[in-house]
Amino acid sequence: MNPDNVTPDDILCDYCGTPAWANDTPCVEGHQGSIICGKCLTVAYELVVNQKHRVETEDQCRMCLEHRDENGWQGAFEPVATICVRCVKQASGALNKSKHWDWVKPSES
Repeated sequence: MNPDNVTPDDILCDYCGTPAWANDTPCVEGHQGSIICGKCLTVAYELVVNQKHRVETEDQCRMCLEHRDENGWQGAFEPVATICVRCVKQASGALNKSKHWDWVKPSES
């Protein structure tokens, strides 16, 4: 990546490595340019909110840069990125309300 000429192909989801902007995939930006794509957010929401499945890690959340006792979900892309429960809920709320993306929160089972 050329920092003087960033292109949409350079903007990757921190959780799966997909070039979200280049693929016109719904995504939410966190602190310091972190990105979670709609596909990863769907998986995270389903596991963290609907199924109450949480990971235990000392890593900080890639989206808010904070460490929380209630960690949420980790992606599969190296280096592994963690997203906290609060950020899963905030990002899903933002994406669900967005007029730019056709994304809805996964329904509760």
